[in-house]
Amino acid sequence: MYAILDIETTGGKYNEEGITEIAVYKFDGHKVVDQFISLVNPEIPIQPFVVGLTGINNEMLRNAPKFFEVAKRIVEITEDAILVAHNAKFDYRILRTEFGRLGFDFERKSLCTVELSKKLIPGQPSYSLGKLVRSLGIPLSDRHRASGDAQATVKLFKMLLAKDSDKEILKNTVRNAPRLQMDTKLVQLLDELPSITGVYYLHNADGDIIYIGKSKNIKKRVNQHFTSENRKSLEIQKEVASVSYEATGNELNALLKENEEVKRNKPKYNKALKRSIFSHALYQIRDKDGFIHLRIGKIDGRKKYITAFANLQQARAALENIQQEYELCQKFTGLHTGNGNCFSYSIKECKGACAGQENVLEYNERVNQVLNKYSYENQNMLVIDRGRELDEKSALLVEEGEFKGIGYFNLNYQLNNMEIIKSIITPMKSDRDAQQIIQNYLRKNNRLKIIHLNTHD
Repeated sequence: MYAILDIETTGGKYNEEGITEIAVYKFDGHKVVDQFISLVNPEIPIQPFVVGLTGINNEMLRNAPKFFEVAKRIVEITEDAILVAHNAKFDYRILRTEFGRLGFDFERKSLCTVELSKKLIPGQPSYSLGKLVRSLGIPLSDRHRASGDAQATVKLFKMLLAKDSDKEILKNTVRNAPRLQMDTKLVQLLDELPSITGVYYLHNADGDIIYIGKSKNIKKRVNQHFTSENRKSLEIQKEVASVSYEATGNELNALLKENEEVKRNKPKYNKALKRSIFSHALYQIRDKDGFIHLRIGKIDGRKKYITAFANLQQARAALENIQQEYELCQKFTGLHTGNGNCFSYSIKECKGACAGQENVLEYNERVNQVLNKYSYENQNMLVIDRGRELDEKSALLVEEGEFKGIGYFNLNYQLNNMEIIKSIITPMKSDRDAQQIIQNYLRKNNRLKIIHLNTHD
């Protein structure tokens, strides 16, 4: 749990400042579950330049509660939570100073979104909150007011959690969480999980990730781990101390994050992804007359292929659909192995390439349509899919035929140049499995919005 906050002060000498406004949003990693926003009477005048910056003046604070009147609420909303702020040292110091004046030792773990942003979103021209969130397409209203700045920090922190592929933030959070009793542990862990699409992480008592999985229904899938009696599940049940998750909005992002993070974190119970999740592929070969033939074969890392499949049945079914949709020759797709013309030609569903009735250029033009649709080689494109919330979409970037990563953007935000796109994208490795996952998904979901990019914008 996180307490994401922003504090406005009177300004003045170090450790003599007073709080004029505070906003705290309790955030569970996915949504805000509690909030506290209040003006505060600092009992000292506000510096004139601060009045100009924030718009908060001495008159506005005359009837506001004093700090001792809101202190109990601040303690409650930040209890068992990690404090998160943009320049956290400042906000944490101010809070500790105010509580110290009341004779109370206020101690919390803290995280700074400036430091995290420099690590996870390097190369930004500025890391001030206003300029940073503007460059990332995060809405910011009421700048230099506690509520507006804290809301923007919530959205920024959510993006940082998604970009943290090593899961360091998550592991540290789990490490500092209160321990559950063993007898009620699995039931309690399950109760806290949603029935959404995403990636889930099973942790041991030290916060280390012992298993990463993905599902269209996280709660249902984790329940299977907790109720199954196979050997691996029983070992997981004994060792698991906490479950965390990340919403992805759609299955493609979940598949890609699982592929990336299993390889990066190497959890002890993830064995399956050490081998490729695809066994067969679609290849092209050219005959002596120049016709392009399509063939299914086992995946061979040394050979270039068009797209990949989980098994032979899936590959054959896809090829049959391609053959029918593009009126290709069964003989030239390996679906007809006998002598003579193919069966499709006899029922007038093949234009007669196998019978010398169609020339090479016309036939190959349709085959090239297949190649362009199922392979994104040399392409620059954004694949737009469902986001994690209603006002959001996800974007997957392919540049020069290479998968670059995924990110999320607000529906009101215009993705109008490559620099903006790259700033919201979480970089991911373009390995063979990632490319196969994308091609497989695009093949099955042909209604996805694809934006072809001009990289010189």
